Amino acid sequence: MSLFGELRRRNVFRVAIAYSIVAWLIAQVTELTLDSFGTPEWVMKTILLLLAIGLPIAIIFAWAFELTPEGVRKEKDVDRSESITQKTGRRIDFMIITVLAVALLFAISTHQWTTGIAGTAEDAMEIVETDGAESIAVLPFVNMSDDPNNEYFSDGISEELLNVLVRVEGLRVASRTSSFAFKDKDTSIPDIAASLGVDHVLEGSVRKAGDTVRVTAQLIDVRTDSHLWSQTYDRKLEDIFAIQDEISGQIVAALKVALGTGEQPQISSAVELTDNLDAYQNYLHGRYLWQRRGAENIGQAIDLFSKATEQDPTFARAWSSLAGAHITMPTYSAEPLEDHYPQALAYAKKALSIDGTIAEAYAVLGELAREDRHWGAAEKHYRNAIKHEPKNSTSYLWYAENLKSKGRIDAALQTVLAAYRLDPLHQGTNQVLGEIYESHGDFTNAEKYSTFAGDAGHVGALILVSDMRMLQGDFETALLIAAEIDIGFDQGGNLLVKRVNAYRDAAHRASYFDAIEADPEDISPIFFLADYANLGRIDDAFSVASDPGSFIFNTRFLLWRHDMSRFRRDPRFLEIVEVANYVDYWNEYGWPPACAPTGDTIVCQ
Repeated sequence: MSLFGELRRRNVFRVAIAYSIVAWLIAQVTELTLDSFGTPEWVMKTILLLLAIGLPIAIIFAWAFELTPEGVRKEKDVDRSESITQKTGRRIDFMIITVLAVALLFAISTHQWTTGIAGTAEDAMEIVETDGAESIAVLPFVNMSDDPNNEYFSDGISEELLNVLVRVEGLRVASRTSSFAFKDKDTSIPDIAASLGVDHVLEGSVRKAGDTVRVTAQLIDVRTDSHLWSQTYDRKLEDIFAIQDEISGQIVAALKVALGTGEQPQISSAVELTDNLDAYQNYLHGRYLWQRRGAENIGQAIDLFSKATEQDPTFARAWSSLAGAHITMPTYSAEPLEDHYPQALAYAKKALSIDGTIAEAYAVLGELAREDRHWGAAEKHYRNAIKHEPKNSTSYLWYAENLKSKGRIDAALQTVLAAYRLDPLHQGTNQVLGEIYESHGDFTNAEKYSTFAGDAGHVGALILVSDMRMLQGDFETALLIAAEIDIGFDQGGNLLVKRVNAYRDAAHRASYFDAIEADPEDISPIFFLADYANLGRIDDAFSVASDPGSFIFNTRFLLWRHDMSRFRRDPRFLEIVEVANYVDYWNEYGWPPACAPTGDTIVCQ
């Protein structure tokens, strides 16, 4: 018998096919499972390597051994007249067909499961644009209680109503930051609606006294200046979830004609959060403080979220908020990352183990993966966040920051514009828009959005506005802006003023760099990377950028600034790209406009 015939008789081909199909199915299920928990990429690579090594082992085993009624025996010890390889082959055929059917069902289900993920930034943009036939803003309900400390409760009710409405298909809901920007301001409803780009406004009040609560709400159609619906609810405090459901249901019912639905759409119930009233109030109070940022507020929020999870260990949103508070604390305090990031990881995973649809938890995992330079895992987490809550502006914003840090500024622009459509008054969104437009060389738009963020109190945005004037040669305006910025420390005079002077006159450069380097513990030199690159000290720029640890927080975007083109053209830049493991990420998800593979090398502009 020929070798080919013997391979067929011993079922070697069948075993190889069966093993390959089973290995593929194992790999797919494993990848899906590991992605959900942010497992390092080396784990999946190790599993794939082991599966690959198993194939030749399975082939050798099929050649050397035979399955008999007495068990597994060496093939050479089996009499050909007693061989049951034909029967075994039929069993393997049946197994192959069964596994193929399972694999096909798995492929179909995962395809449907991933439908809706913002696979590209353009897809993310489309989600926002097509979901906005009708629009609404939920203004912060007025606290009418005798105790002003109950303000957290009225704000929380407003935010939870917003979270319910945001899940209604066909309804665009202005994000919390933009809606709450008008809190305690004497701004007319038409002006608010115009600023937020919405057609309807929900406003109301909350009076909480003991175990009773009165909630008043009214829905206004700004286009006709008419009240579509209004209602007052006098209930026990324990009925607050039912009140939220009734209000959101009445709103959807009032808008159902405009939404194009004959029946009232299904909406998420507020009672799904928790059935523990004390946990819910601690959660609302924690959200109230966390939204105000600052080390003290975030610290108190962490305590309140922790209490909420103790009172109801199944309260997924409380776990998610606890993760979000921990990941933001190092940004607003001197507390080290290692004191908070492990907790953020554990709490985000806990939230998703209870409810696998919480965008906030996925976004936290994305931020943590980005911090650890697990670019592929970060990408998947951000996409999961957007898939599960496509109207969550924070998911788009954080994803945009991730994209711009890899140089994918075109995709980053589309993604941050999606965040802007949902939350146009958010200072962070406007700041990131300014940074991305600067990378595009669009100084007009960069200054426009950065000015808005700067006026709202974002220090980094004000610095960028000064940069825009300076890079266009308007040093006088740049100096005026720089002189008004307080960056929290003083190196023998206003450091930002010294910076503008260093760009205007080479004679000032030495004193400027002396000021930067006077106390390296006071501020990281990575913030001045562009200055080293552009003011005659490019070797120092590469010395700073070559250390991956230099890129604290979100500073990798500095590599892609418009004024860093000379730095990127230097051959040493490719070493930074290699150390950062960018190439594998780019090959899988898309190359940045500034870099492209050319033959066996990479050319950056």
